[in-house]
Amino acid sequence: MKHVGNCFCGAVTIEVTGEPAAMGYCHCRSCRSWSGGPVNAFSLWKPEAVRITGGAQHVETFVKTPLSQRKYCKKCGGHLMTNHPPLDLIDVFAATIPTLAFAPGVHVNYSETVLPMRDGLPKLKDFPAEFGGSGEMVME
Repeated sequence: MKHVGNCFCGAVTIEVTGEPAAMGYCHCRSCRSWSGGPVNAFSLWKPEAVRITGGAQHVETFVKTPLSQRKYCKKCGGHLMTNHPPLDLIDVFAATIPTLAFAPGVHVNYSETVLPMRDGLPKLKDFPAEFGGSGEMVME
């Protein structure tokens, strides 16, 4: 399966292939600030499944912490993806891939939520233990 997406102005084209490693929602302050919304819908992919297929010269990277390399279009400011080198995963904004059937499986960093979501999905205080978090659940 292949999905194609673009930045806001269309100058940058990205392609993801296969299936995402995970999909869900992040509630951390950093993702909220970067996305401009009360929650960020993520789709995590192995690096080899994500390619910039057009407009690479327009891609800029912002690095706030060693955990995240946030990529965006320098023409329009449209956010594209966040590379997480320590996790060996790339978070491609779910909204950037319009043909991806978004099927969230988890909430991460729910202890920081500003938008409680009562959807029956597991809600983790921070990250899963396999990603360096506590793996602790938060009650709805």
